[in-house]
Amino acid sequence: MAQETPELTLTHVDAAGQAHMVDVGGKATTTRVAVASGGITMSPTTLAALRDHTLAKGDALAVARVAGIMAAKETPRLIPLCHGIMLSSVVVDFTFAEAPARIGITARVTTVGQTGAEMEALTAVTVAALTIYDMAKALDRAMVIGDIRLERKSGGKSGDYVHGGEPEEPATTAG
Repeated sequence: MAQETPELTLTHVDAAGQAHMVDVGGKATTTRVAVASGGITMSPTTLAALRDHTLAKGDALAVARVAGIMAAKETPRLIPLCHGIMLSSVVVDFTFAEAPARIGITARVTTVGQTGAEMEALTAVTVAALTIYDMAKALDRAMVIGDIRLERKSGGKSGDYVHGGEPEEPATTAG
């Protein structure tokens, strides 16, 4: 007989279909790490200006890094049902690609608590990308922000997750 996979449910919706904040009080406190990524595609000229720190507004990547860190810390103010968590670490990094001209953005968020840091990592990437756009828009209003996703997460009841791969432990139903 085949093993049944637990049915996944939405954790932020009650039986009546009303939104609510999930009670994490009964969850174990564990170390949780979330890594998110995304990017911003632009003209080669804009990429060169960002890489060479020649924008009139200053070092856009330094500002975007700080903006991403600040955004991770402010996530529960932006995402209505997101828990406020103590962040142990937020690291925002950038990579450059030439064809197409693109800056990759990665955020790694660590916490020790009863809920994960996925939303904080995703918010950090998003706000870092928006900051780059804001600082470089005088050169290139056609920049495109995209491909924002959770790359991996570890810790917690649902086990580990790797984008494009199978979780190391099966997902569990919300409760």
